[in-house]
Amino acid sequence: MKKRILSVALILVMGVLALTGCGSKSSNKIVFGTNAEFPPFEYISTNGVIDGYDGIDMAIASKIGEISGKDIEIANMEFDSLLVAIQNGQIDAAIAGMTATEERAKTVDFSTPYYTATQVMVVKEGSDIKTAADMEGKAIAVVQGYTGETVVKDLGYQYEAFKKGTECILELVNGKCDVVVIDSATAKDFVGDNEGLTIVEDPSAFESEEYAIAVKKGNTELLKTINEAIDKMLADGTISEFAAKYADAE
Repeated sequence: MKKRILSVALILVMGVLALTGCGSKSSNKIVFGTNAEFPPFEYISTNGVIDGYDGIDMAIASKIGEISGKDIEIANMEFDSLLVAIQNGQIDAAIAGMTATEERAKTVDFSTPYYTATQVMVVKEGSDIKTAADMEGKAIAVVQGYTGETVVKDLGYQYEAFKKGTECILELVNGKCDVVVIDSATAKDFVGDNEGLTIVEDPSAFESEEYAIAVKKGNTELLKTINEAIDKMLADGTISEFAAKYADAE
């Protein structure tokens, strides 16, 4: 899902963030920020694992609470707001299919990576887009701040950025764009829900990326708690089970 870059001038959303979540003042609770627009990792459901939130990341967050003995709270917000919310103490950590990058690591600390993903292209069946190079001159849609935006920008192509993956897919379905560049797992989810769409891969153009949980820089105690839980889940196959479960649910 998912290098989903942090945009500038986020101070404008601070008033909204104050209403969406507040970092825990208690050592017995972890407030995780997320962006519940990224299935199968995080989305809103009537039967969510944490309140109304469901997905691979939400199951991982819930398990972190179980292993650590801490209560878990979810604060849903724009993806671009997550790192600022961590720095301002409005949330304790972010779990949102976030790729651990060197640029982000300048402002936050990352947990042990828990998932490896890559970017793909979603097109209509019969499209002449077979490789990333074929996107040149095409109408490209990406999600603002996601890795897809980064890779398309790095390729030097023009694109239009949207707030949600569903908005990008709707543009494609309605013939308003030719291709959507997005994380592989999320692409499978959207293709499964929309007839006539297919996935095009190009490993030579899109490198793999690792998802990790972000915490405030220097918060070694919380990072240790999260890493111990992730290491346990990786070792006993719990995260693989979560990934398989939500893939099968699509």
